[in-house]
Amino acid sequence: MTDGPDDTSITELLGSWREPVLSRWIELVGESVRGRLTEGEVRSELAEIYGLVERAFGGDDTAAGELRATLAEISRGRARQGFSPTETAIGVFALKQSLYEQVRATRNQRAYSELIDFSSYVDELGLATFETYMSAREQVIADQAEQLLELSTPVVKIWDGVLGVPLVGTLDSARTQVVMETLLQTLVDTRSRYAVIDITGVPAVDTEVAQHLMKAVMAARLMGTHCVISGIRPQIAQTIVTLGIEFGDIVTKSSLADALAYVLERSGLRVVSSSAPRGGTTPHTPRNTPEV
Repeated sequence: MTDGPDDTSITELLGSWREPVLSRWIELVGESVRGRLTEGEVRSELAEIYGLVERAFGGDDTAAGELRATLAEISRGRARQGFSPTETAIGVFALKQSLYEQVRATRNQRAYSELIDFSSYVDELGLATFETYMSAREQVIADQAEQLLELSTPVVKIWDGVLGVPLVGTLDSARTQVVMETLLQTLVDTRSRYAVIDITGVPAVDTEVAQHLMKAVMAARLMGTHCVISGIRPQIAQTIVTLGIEFGDIVTKSSLADALAYVLERSGLRVVSSSAPRGGTTPHTPRNTPEV
């Protein structure tokens, strides 16, 4: 490499040193993302950024806007792909080290004096990149949390006209909202008349949880659906009595089996054992009552 004269600016050196500085930058970034991106992908990204940095640092406002937009898009992509903040930020900050190594090798005095300004400029780009990454990462986490909420609050069709809502874990406001939205939409789709909300998997029921359950039941009632709450264990029953929680006229059952038997009976169905004799052994059962 031919050394530049002592009065050559960094802007000019970025052009004349493009290949060695870019190659070293690619090497540094490649070490941090090895196995995550191919060398071709890294080279393509950094070559585009390098060209924009060269123009933007030279005073091209259009290039400056394009540079920030490009870095923002790359940062959002890194967040979605699961890269760490360090892996994302080093993609920008490593440019300083690459250029510094070249300046030190040539002992260019003017470049030395401008290196501080260039470092500050790259630091600003790096911070903007980091902020975009964190914002995108927070959105990814929020989306994943919403998906987990939806998965943890399924609404299943148990029988014609009967839905089941098995709840597992803590019932908070956000989850209650998901339960209501999913339940109401399924009621619209299936036109079910009964819904069994099973809280066997809910570790504890306090006043707040009871209020959330009441909201879900009332929302379903407005759709013309009769709700039953099952899974009222002895410990939960004692807590409900101690706290003075009133479920009003909402039907509660100790087990999911009892709740299902109740709604099936309300639906005009009855459950019989497959080994039970038929014929005259059930004279008190109405003839028009179907068996399950």
